[in-house]
Amino acid sequence: MSAAARFITLEGGEGAGKSTQARALAAALAERGIDAVVTREPGGSEGAEAIRTLLLGGGVDRWSARAEALLFAAARADHVERLIRPALAAGRWVICDRFLDSTRAYQGAGEEAEDASILALHAFGSKGLLPDRTIVLELSLAEGEARASKRDGAAADRFAARGRAFHEAVARGFHAIAEREPERVRVVDASGAPEQVTARLLTGLADLLP
Repeated sequence: MSAAARFITLEGGEGAGKSTQARALAAALAERGIDAVVTREPGGSEGAEAIRTLLLGGGVDRWSARAEALLFAAARADHVERLIRPALAAGRWVICDRFLDSTRAYQGAGEEAEDASILALHAFGSKGLLPDRTIVLELSLAEGEARASKRDGAAADRFAARGRAFHEAVARGFHAIAEREPERVRVVDASGAPEQVTARLLTGLADLLP
């Protein structure tokens, strides 16, 4: 990995604005002369995009928590090998909409898959790659639901369609990760205008910017 390359992930619940902020952050970095690639999970490579279709489609109970964790780990392994590591090796920044911490929050805290098992899968599949900085976009569940409903209408995926108790557990999961790993993880307020949120993101990355 080039000394200039950084791996940044955006995390958070439904409707937090991760995709919007990933694009905005890449544009803000470009203004600073930083070349960044924007990608997403599950997805980012041909194989991972195929697994994404399996994971997001179908009924809420299509997969068990362990099956989901295995599928996410497989998609991530291909994504890391084929896109993320090569981009970092080329000196580019990588901005990823969701990564390992989403599995830890959704399948772990939300569905009670063991965190140690999720991390073990990541150690094998992706050789333990962790972001230089993870930003958790924090938004109230009510506002997140409203944004997601406006965005998706009746086309919510399997995860967005789950009940309030599940999403509350996911939010607690993200907070627990941030508390355990404060050097890597920052929690950023995702409310307000998109440009305000982008400014907060850049503050959360200030120590990594050249």
